[in-house]
Amino acid sequence: MESEKPSFEPFRLFSSSGSGFLEQSEPPLPPPPPCVEVLPSEILPSVKYTVEPVELGGLTLLKGRVSTQEVFTLSNSDLVPGKYEGGLKLWEGSLDLVKALSSEVQNGRLSFTGKRVLELGCGHGLPGIFACLEGAAAIHFQDFNVEVLQCLTIPNVNSNVPSFQRPALQVTKCDAGTEIRFFAGDWREIHMLLPYAQNIEKDLNVSTGKGLDAQYDIIIMAETVYSISALPHLYELIKKCITPSHGVVYIAAKKHYFGVGGGTRRFLSIVEKDGVLASSMVAEVADGSSNVREVWKLSFK
Repeated sequence: MESEKPSFEPFRLFSSSGSGFLEQSEPPLPPPPPCVEVLPSEILPSVKYTVEPVELGGLTLLKGRVSTQEVFTLSNSDLVPGKYEGGLKLWEGSLDLVKALSSEVQNGRLSFTGKRVLELGCGHGLPGIFACLEGAAAIHFQDFNVEVLQCLTIPNVNSNVPSFQRPALQVTKCDAGTEIRFFAGDWREIHMLLPYAQNIEKDLNVSTGKGLDAQYDIIIMAETVYSISALPHLYELIKKCITPSHGVVYIAAKKHYFGVGGGTRRFLSIVEKDGVLASSMVAEVADGSSNVREVWKLSFK
């Protein structure tokens, strides 16, 4: 029997025997997997999926649990850059982000109603599920690994959104009309596939019926800024996906990821240097369970 575990896993990139506090140069990554859309019908029923509730300040969502060993033949604590980016774990930042988004909605500073939403590095997809339940017109989930979407994200959407169906269709809509789609791939290339990302070849194709102003209204992401080498690619992707003038981005992550040098402040330095988006802190979590965690909002100046 599996021992009782907390509803989230602390972020670990190194074993306890490592130094952990020295920034290490990142080894070259293997070529990324091809970018693909994953259909809701492509879940893997052979993988054991169990569900448990997670309480988020008056809001209860359901989170799945699957075995990293079963899906990737890796131990549950492993994260292998370029192969598996930890999407099967529920990171603390994901819970922080849902709470922050809920507070923003309750205080009238944010509305998902009728909006196009993209969750990057979704894993469990709880922030995106929250956006769906809040009336988003479209919610697109992106993760590096196809297997994460098949074994966890899609089943989690099924568990939390009762009207979500699983026919063999490219686009699935719930009763409220929300367009729910799933995309796997690397941040350097995924914009070629995302329906509302800026893509020169796609935008020149009049059959798309979309202009450059038809991008995502809201981008949400948690625990995505730990790798220094990936930060420029992530920021460039955000700029290709966010709607100019009124689009907003919500980021939840640790202030600093010891051992690899990434973190919110390292990412925000890239944003500040570019000078296009302004940043403001939404929440800070210093509960002693880990190093300081933050939620930031990016908006156009």
